[in-house]
Amino acid sequence: MKFIYYTWWKVLTVILILYTLFAGLLFGVPRLYLLNETIRNLYFHVPMWMAVLTVFVVSVFFSIKYLITNDEKFDLAAVECVNTGLVFYAFGLITGMLWAKYTWGEYWSGDPKQNCAAIAFLLYCAYLVLRNSVDEEQKRAKISAIYNIFAFPIMIVLLFVLPRMTDSLHPGNGGNPAFGKYDLDSRMRVVLYPAFLGWSFLALWIATIRYRIRLIEYKRNLN
Repeated sequence: MKFIYYTWWKVLTVILILYTLFAGLLFGVPRLYLLNETIRNLYFHVPMWMAVLTVFVVSVFFSIKYLITNDEKFDLAAVECVNTGLVFYAFGLITGMLWAKYTWGEYWSGDPKQNCAAIAFLLYCAYLVLRNSVDEEQKRAKISAIYNIFAFPIMIVLLFVLPRMTDSLHPGNGGNPAFGKYDLDSRMRVVLYPAFLGWSFLALWIATIRYRIRLIEYKRNLN
């Protein structure tokens, strides 16, 4: 847990985000049919999902730690990672809808990837509803931890397995190839890969701030 107090990775986060914003808007991109300049959304849409996966994996880790130790601080860390992940999840959906409008013709077309993403979002919203429905702290923390551990693989199936089993407009699903050599050139890779790190670190940074606030409130309530 001492990692959250280090400053070097926060400085790196600021540098990576600024670089992503600057390079993402100004560096050259391939000129492709339909996509045109909208391909720059790749630097924001896809890294949002990387950030979601990062904080959700961390939340599962802390849920497991809570079940092993019954230490309340691990439960607080897990729920704040989920809260942060849902914010980035919403950004991922919004950027995806905007991209779909300019390439598919409408914000929501009922594409399997979109539908599965919406179901997975509701799955984690249910996690928060579940927490608010249980008053006893230890019981709430234990039930939430178990739910969180099982929710993550279900989300993975919804986002990365089921869409591949049917026709989909989304790249990488239903036989529609993901971004590769035909459009993701070296100019884009030098922006996309730092964007993965930058947005993931930003999500972790926000989660640590929320966790520290919740920890202060928890200790204050004990006194």
